[in-house]
Amino acid sequence: MSRSSQIVDSALGAVGNTPLVRLDRIAKKEGFQCNLLGKLEYTSAGGSVKDRIAKRMVEEAEREGKLIPGHSVVIEPTSGNTGIGLAMACAIKGYSVIITMPNKMSLEKEAALRALGAEVVRTPTEAAWDSPESHIVAGVAKRLEQEIPGGIILDQYRNVNNPLAHEYTTGPEIIEAVVSTPSSDEHPSSGKVDVLVAGAGTGGTITGISRAIKRKHNKDCIVVGVDPKGSILAYPDTLNEDGAGGQYVVEGIGYDFIPDVLSRDPTDVDEWLKTADEEAFDAVRLLMRHEGLLVGGSSGSALSGALRWLHSDKGRAIAQTKGANVVVLLPDGIRNYMSKPWFLKMALEAEPSPLAQRIAGILTTSKSDVQTNVDGLADGIASRTSAPNLQNRPNAADEVSK
Repeated sequence: MSRSSQIVDSALGAVGNTPLVRLDRIAKKEGFQCNLLGKLEYTSAGGSVKDRIAKRMVEEAEREGKLIPGHSVVIEPTSGNTGIGLAMACAIKGYSVIITMPNKMSLEKEAALRALGAEVVRTPTEAAWDSPESHIVAGVAKRLEQEIPGGIILDQYRNVNNPLAHEYTTGPEIIEAVVSTPSSDEHPSSGKVDVLVAGAGTGGTITGISRAIKRKHNKDCIVVGVDPKGSILAYPDTLNEDGAGGQYVVEGIGYDFIPDVLSRDPTDVDEWLKTADEEAFDAVRLLMRHEGLLVGGSSGSALSGALRWLHSDKGRAIAQTKGANVVVLLPDGIRNYMSKPWFLKMALEAEPSPLAQRIAGILTTSKSDVQTNVDGLADGIASRTSAPNLQNRPNAADEVSK
């Protein structure tokens, strides 16, 4: 399923068919013998794994007569990426779009949505999923659907086309990449997907990929789900007690309810791990600095979960098996998070390298010493992002010259 070298009819033809990339430098750093592989979803047309479900939900709704050109208004509660995928699809197909999204989601996501022609409604981050103020289906989105003529919620949380998109595309792409790559002395391979590690938001991604692999390729594949502390998706429920009800910064994974499309059945997801923001962002830095991959926070969550599992008693044998293929799903890129304080601090407050110290020594007497005020920049962007009135958002501080 390599990306076509021919002209595609629209951006929807460039959804999916993303590369499976070796993470050899991280594997070596961690002392692993297995093949550590990243499924790089930010190369999809809309920038994330959610492009796949957006495309399928829209096309299936059209096929079923639920979307009517010139009349239907697509409404969707989302953490942002599904909304971007839907806005892209609807821009191409001519449907109006309304996206409901919590305040904590990045300014970049809102900007991308508006650039694609969507209307964006922000909701309180702290609102429970069943609150009238929530962005979820029972809240603001439902009210809009009821009161706007032609309004329709495609509902990624219940729509069977969410996991099916991954069972029919993402999973088979992973399988084909592994099977079609020959084993070699440099890179021995079992010829199958031995482990899959993925985060869960709606749960459609991990459910669909798992079913593709376990039902049609390798029934013994171990599927590890990653859930942030503060969320309740992990199984058994006792895993969710640590940090229960707490807020987390990572976007796009975790919820305070169990979406219908998520299978917590151990036949689909063998094990679950809980991750914290700090380890997720450390793993993002690892992917950037060692593999050159500009990924988002949820990719860090998935990798940190994979590393922890491979170092555990359960995963250590596979970690030390030459040829074992461990696939980590990397859902999106850093494009959507470049204004977030966690990224700004990571990128601009890194420990000075020997080279940086050498540069500073050379330029001791130069007037070219310009330093970014990270706290001012982050606080300015945060206030601009969270302000309810777009017109009154303050400008962010950029740089301060010493």
